Amino acid sequence: MKILMTVSRFCLILSAVPAVLVPIAQPWAAEREVVKTYAITGKTGAELYASIGDRGPVLGHGQRVIAHTSFKLTWKRDYREEAGGCRLAGTIPSLVITYTLPKPSGALSPAMAESWKRFSDGVRRHEIEHGRFIREMVAEIEAASLGLAATPDPGCRQVRQMLNARLKAISDRNTARNAAYDRVEMSEGGAVHQLILALVNGP
Repeated sequence: MKILMTVSRFCLILSAVPAVLVPIAQPWAAEREVVKTYAITGKTGAELYASIGDRGPVLGHGQRVIAHTSFKLTWKRDYREEAGGCRLAGTIPSLVITYTLPKPSGALSPAMAESWKRFSDGVRRHEIEHGRFIREMVAEIEAASLGLAATPDPGCRQVRQMLNARLKAISDRNTARNAAYDRVEMSEGGAVHQLILALVNGP
C-alpha cells in the first residue's frame, strides 16, 4: 500500500492507490476547538479505509484526505500614532481550530471496533499535534508583533508593512514544520502509516 502525505492546512492525504516552543505573551481573546466528523461505511478495516477514500474531505486541488486540521485566526491590534510615528501597542488573537475526522456510521464487531479505535485515536493525536503547531505559530506572531514601531510613520503604514513581512516568515516556517512532521509520520514505518496498515490488514 502506498500512502502519500502533503500539507494543505494540515491534513492526512490519501493516495489514489488503496490497499494535524514560544511562550504566549498574553491571554487569548478567544480560543475554541471544534471537532467535525464525516460518515464512512464498512465492516472491515479495508472497507472502512476504502470508504474514507470515497468520502473524505476534498482539498482545493481535488484530493481527498483522511483527516483535516484547519483554523480561523483574527486579531485585534492597537496601533498608536505618537509624535509622527507609530507603535503597535497591543495585539490580541482570536483562534478557532477545527478538526475533521472520519467516523463509521454503522455498528462494528467488537474486534473491528477495537481496531478502529486504535486507528481513530492515532489519527486524532496526529491532528492535535497540528493544532499545537498552530497555537505556537500564533504565539510567535504575537511575540513578534508587540512593540513594532517606526518614525516617521503617518497612518502606521510602515509598521503594517513590517508586521506583514514578519507574518510571512513565521507562516513559511510553520508550513515547513508541518510538512516535515507529516513526512515522518507518513513515511514507511511512521506512526500514521503503521496505523493505516494495521487498520487495513486487521479484522
